Amino acid sequence: MTPSPAPPAAPASVGTSATANSAQVTVYGAPGGAIATTLSNPQPSGAPLTFLVAAKEGAWLQVDLAQRPNGSTGWIKADAVTLHSLQYSLRASTEQNTLSLYKNATLVKTFTIATGTGGTPTPHGSFYLTELLAPTNTGYGPYAFGLSAFSDVLNSFGGGPGQIGLHGTDDAASIGRSVSHGCIRLTNPDITELANLLPLGTPISIE
Repeated sequence: MTPSPAPPAAPASVGTSATANSAQVTVYGAPGGAIATTLSNPQPSGAPLTFLVAAKEGAWLQVDLAQRPNGSTGWIKADAVTLHSLQYSLRASTEQNTLSLYKNATLVKTFTIATGTGGTPTPHGSFYLTELLAPTNTGYGPYAFGLSAFSDVLNSFGGGPGQIGLHGTDDAASIGRSVSHGCIRLTNPDITELANLLPLGTPISIE
């Protein structure tokens, strides 16, 4: 008797995102601890409030927060969000000006990018995609992801809080160079490809 073939393995996950279920999510300093802040859903941009899950403890989730200082975390109640398994991740190199796209642990594609200058460097660390916008400023191309990262040197930029973006550009000649105020630029076809592929919460490491 020929044994039945094993069922296909479930796709691996590189992490878990958490999307808010209600108009507000309360963030605590520790499970059952003091309230640290309350965040509105959707975000001011209209994007759903999304976190990247760092750890789970009973009915609580530790999540990465899109706020200063970079690397901030907090605790939320698990029943305040809906969880989603993530398969894609990004890794940016400010030295090589490249952005690598991975599906699980497999490299899918590498893009050439522009990153920050010496005076306004792109911050290093582990972050995630917080929102997706269609900019009205053509300088940012057709799409812009907001990251949970903030500039280390600019507390405000263009009317915003110095949040780092992953976006297109109207200056294709800048791609491959260190010329930005800290954001990561791609060609417009490349950011369009990523905008159609990546969900909010996708992790991105910058080194």
